[in-house]
Amino acid sequence: MRKGFFITGTDTGVGKTVLTALLARYLCERRVRVAAFKPVCSGGRADARALHAALGGVLTLDEINPWHFRAALAPTLAAAREKKSVALAQVLGHIRAVQKDFAVTLVEGAGGLLSPLGKDFHSRDLIVALRATPIIVAANKLGAVNHLLLTLEALPKDFRAKAKIVLMSPPKTNTATASNAKLLAQFFPPENILTLPWLGQEFSLDVSLNKPAVKRMLAAVVKD
Repeated sequence: MRKGFFITGTDTGVGKTVLTALLARYLCERRVRVAAFKPVCSGGRADARALHAALGGVLTLDEINPWHFRAALAPTLAAAREKKSVALAQVLGHIRAVQKDFAVTLVEGAGGLLSPLGKDFHSRDLIVALRATPIIVAANKLGAVNHLLLTLEALPKDFRAKAKIVLMSPPKTNTATASNAKLLAQFFPPENILTLPWLGQEFSLDVSLNKPAVKRMLAAVVKD
């Protein structure tokens, strides 16, 4: 049975690509046929290149990231600057054509859940159309609970119920980082609230995947 996960976040720069790359490499190491996509991006292709490296060449860079625009703006605005546009049907067609050869599909959005990706669509539309399990990434800091609850509220009820939350740990804990998961558990199933340990100033896939706590967390993310 094929599985699909959509990695979104409460904002830009919260760690979506780090988590997606870790999941891709983790599954590859377990000989799972996994595809990872960053279908639309702007302001450079660094995120897509990270996924390309994590997959070890299973997909080309253009298969992972077919639409990319230069300006560091929301993709729909960046595309407009180049007199281009991206339609939901195009993105869905590309993902579906490629994913049929894989057991697990990872799709990373751009920005937050409702950040516009193209002409009249955002990550929520892709999640629903792909019937994917949402993985919501947030920086584990003061304010994260509000941002996460708003993101969950924006998901359709059936997708909200199966969503998973990943709190990305900072270098040093404080009162907020130590209490966010417990507070969230008052509103959301605690077994679906996960925390990724701090991975160091210089992120390395191989070093991170040698940490038992990281492996346990990734296993929990992709567990049914």
